[in-house]
Amino acid sequence: MDEVMAARSAFGAHLAALRKRERLTQTQLAARLCTVSGTATVTRNDVSRWERGKRVPDAWLPSLATALSVPLEELERAASQARGEVPELPQDDHPHAVVQQRAGWLLAHDSAHGGDHVADAAVQVWHAERAVITGDSKAHLAVVSEVAEIAGWLLFDAARPEEARAAWLESLHLAREAGDQTMQWFAMSLLAMEAVQSGRVGEALSLCEEIMSRTVPPRVALLAEVRRSRALAAASDRTRALQAIGRARSRLEDSLHSRDPHWSWWVDGLEVTGHEGEVALLLGDPARALPHFGQTVVLQKSVNPTGRGALYFAVAELDALVRLGAWRDAEAPLLRLKPLLRTVASSRIRGRLRSTLRSIDRDGPSWLADTAREVTAG
Repeated sequence: MDEVMAARSAFGAHLAALRKRERLTQTQLAARLCTVSGTATVTRNDVSRWERGKRVPDAWLPSLATALSVPLEELERAASQARGEVPELPQDDHPHAVVQQRAGWLLAHDSAHGGDHVADAAVQVWHAERAVITGDSKAHLAVVSEVAEIAGWLLFDAARPEEARAAWLESLHLAREAGDQTMQWFAMSLLAMEAVQSGRVGEALSLCEEIMSRTVPPRVALLAEVRRSRALAAASDRTRALQAIGRARSRLEDSLHSRDPHWSWWVDGLEVTGHEGEVALLLGDPARALPHFGQTVVLQKSVNPTGRGALYFAVAELDALVRLGAWRDAEAPLLRLKPLLRTVASSRIRGRLRSTLRSIDRDGPSWLADTAREVTAG
C-alpha cells in the first residue's frame, strides 16, 4: 500500500511539474482542460487531487496530454505506475518503434504544416513495411495497418482522396488480420469520411451503421455519430442530421472514458463544434453554421493558433460568411489567412478556399476581391 501511495505521489508531482512548466495555475489548467475537452466539469479541486496523488485522472489523460503539450504515452506510462501496474515497455523497446516514430513525425508535421509535402514520405514508409510482412507477426500487421491509416490521412489532406481510400481499405484489411479491433473502427470511420466527401452517402451511412451495431467505446460511438450526421446532411435529411450531431454533442462528456482507444483523444469539443458548423453548411444554413465556426476559431487559438487546424477553421468561417453575403465581416478571416498560407500546405483546405474566393470574385464587392487577391498572392 505504501508503494502505491508513493507511486501516486510521484505521478502527482510529475503532473504539477508539467503544469508549472506551462506557467499555469491549477485553475488555469482546469479551464484549459474544459476548453480542450469541450466540457465544463473540471475544477481546480480536481487538479489539486490529481497533484496530491489522491486520484489518477484516467479519463482525462488524453486531454491532459494536449493541454500540457506532452505525448499521451508518457502520461499513460506514469499513470500505469501510479495504479501499481507493471508498466509497458517504453515505445523505443518495441521492435517496430522506429516505424511508428517516423509515422508519428510525419503526422506531427501535418498538424503544423499540412500534408502536402509529407504524404509521399508516409507512403514510402507504409510500402516499405508492407513489403516485409511475413504473416507471422500480428503485431507487425497492426503496425503496418496504423502506418497505412496515417498515410491515408496525409494523402487525404493533400487532396488525393482515391489514394487515401486505397490506404484505408488496406489498413482495415490488415487490422482485421491482426485482430486489432480499435484500428478497424478507426479505418471504417475514415472511409466514411472520404465517402461523404466523394458523394457516396449510402456507403458512409452503411459504415457508420456497422460501427454502431457493435458494442464500441463511447468516443468511437461519438465519431460514428459525427460521420453519420455529415452523411445525412449531404443527403439533405435535415431532421436526422441534426439529431445525429446532437447525439454526438451529448456523447462528448461520456466519451472521456478509460475504454476509449488511444487514437481517439483528438475527438474533442473543438472537433464536434467544427462538425456542427459543417453540418449546418451542408444543410444550406450558413447563419446557423457561423456561430460554431466563430467558436472553433477561439478554441483553436488555445490549442495551436498557427497550424493546419487554424487554417481550416479560418477558411470554414470565411466560407460561411461568403455564403451569407456578409462581405464586411468576411474581411477579418480573410486577412487572418495570409500568414497561415505561408506555412501550411494542405491542398484539401486550399481547394475549399479557391471555391470560396471564386464566390467572392463573382458575387462580392470589388474591394473584397482585391483584398482576396492580395492575401493569396504568391
